[in-house]
Amino acid sequence: MKNIVIIGGSKGIGSAILIQQLQSNQVYNLSRTAPDVSHPNLTHYSVDVLQDELPEIENIDTLIYCPGSINLKPIGNLSISDFKNDFEINVIGAVKAIQKYLPALRKGQNPSILLFSTVAAKLGMPFHASIATAKAGVEGLVKSLGAELASVIRINAIAPTITETSLAAGILRNDRMKENMIERHPMKGYLKPNEVAHMANFLISDEAKSISGQVFAMDYGMVSFKI
Repeated sequence: MKNIVIIGGSKGIGSAILIQQLQSNQVYNLSRTAPDVSHPNLTHYSVDVLQDELPEIENIDTLIYCPGSINLKPIGNLSISDFKNDFEINVIGAVKAIQKYLPALRKGQNPSILLFSTVAAKLGMPFHASIATAKAGVEGLVKSLGAELASVIRINAIAPTITETSLAAGILRNDRMKENMIERHPMKGYLKPNEVAHMANFLISDEAKSISGQVFAMDYGMVSFKI
């Protein structure tokens, strides 16, 4: 049984990961709202990762940082505050969590860190300037820390395409928009949270002990293929 800290495990992809990991691991969830699940292996801390002091957790094998944002606007409508807020949610929060729990991770069992990017960090997409900039920072963090911590802790990221979560509800708000999104992807689909959770499970497992500093696209072919 591993000790897994999930930041943002009450909704969306984070919730799917949390539910999957509860079956065989001790999970500590840090988020403003509690998950809609109770389990003997779950400990919840109600915190705002950007504003509050993070709780002391002595034994940690894996840290997963899930918070993200979808802030899609033309560049002329994006304020400096938009850029700052997206960067804080996606990058500064992750850095704060890593710095806080690095000492515990160093003592962990095959310790690992998992972050989240987006396909928009690789594929130029209109109206994604703020979030793509922030997630590019996440990918830079993965590469840099992968090298810095290579002998001690693994760190990877998943870069998903649009995923059916509450965060993306505005983009997938009706059947027509869902069909259009399916058609935009060469493999004719988009992600469900459980698909991402399965990839997360692999990347934090001992089976992935040779993998670090990598960003894995889950894109239904959007970045990889031009058809």
